[in-house]
Amino acid sequence: MQYRTLGRTGVQVSSLALGAMNFGRLGRTTQDEATALVDAALEAGINLIDTADLYSGGESEELVGRAVAGRRDDLVLATKVGMPMSEERNHRGGSRRWLVTALENSLRRLGVDHVDLYQIHRWDPSTGDEETLSALTDLQRAGKIRYFGSSTFPAHRIVQAQWAAREHHLSRYVTEQPSYSILQRGIETHVLPVTEEYGLGVLVWSPLASGWLSGAVREGREITTSRSTFMPQRFDTTVASNRARLDAVERLAGIADAAGLTMIQLALGFVTAHPAVTGALIGPRALEHLHAQLAAADTVLPADVLDAIDAVVAPGVDLAAHEKNDTPPALLDPSLRRR
Repeated sequence: MQYRTLGRTGVQVSSLALGAMNFGRLGRTTQDEATALVDAALEAGINLIDTADLYSGGESEELVGRAVAGRRDDLVLATKVGMPMSEERNHRGGSRRWLVTALENSLRRLGVDHVDLYQIHRWDPSTGDEETLSALTDLQRAGKIRYFGSSTFPAHRIVQAQWAAREHHLSRYVTEQPSYSILQRGIETHVLPVTEEYGLGVLVWSPLASGWLSGAVREGREITTSRSTFMPQRFDTTVASNRARLDAVERLAGIADAAGLTMIQLALGFVTAHPAVTGALIGPRALEHLHAQLAAADTVLPADVLDAIDAVVAPGVDLAAHEKNDTPPALLDPSLRRR
């Protein structure tokens, strides 16, 4: 396992981190299965576990909390906040009112008195940076969080938040958690240059592109991945963007074979090769998935393989940009682009 410094925090984290989105109802993962995954991950050298209050309505945090009981100090524990937790309109977002309540709920579910990294799950356009940053700074000073970060923020919002922290003499985001894979390279254009400029740690999610790069998706095979069962539109190969992904996967499979690598090793080796990336979040549902992903822990792709990948998907290109979750609100709501 490789270890890297998380931004400018001085904290050393593994280049592969355990994402717990599949813990609970979403991934149909029991407590015993979640604990086995955590045990195997820690034994392999992973020292960062990432979850969120949203995942299975808080169940993921509960499973993680029970799985790490008695060894809390041996790992970096991260969770996220901001996505809707109920129909109540104030049970979401980045307001001080919700952040204070949501953190207490997360700490209770996790069974801990603090988290190492508390991340705003998505940019909240209805809440000012000063409001969110001041609340996070107070929670940090109270000892309930050690650091805080953002997730899937557009580049201009990352910059704005850094300047707001400086202007109002508040603590700043020290990490960003964006989507990044061989098939979704858009963050190379703006987000990664910004994180490098401000010294942010980068923990990327979906490095296997929702299963497209797992090796299970190939031409002529029925697509039966877990994600395809509840997001079938993202795997319908009659859709142009999905067809483009499948064509790319076939070419990437040839590159992997020629290099003596699995598709998983190629995919994880690619994202962790970027100098701006600290680590990649892997989200296994079963031990067999975890072991296949751990095989990439020490994968270092040579320059010729990286060049070959560039020839399949050009730097800075998203093959499915509509799935990025960082689209400016005005592009989604016509009323926001009309006078």
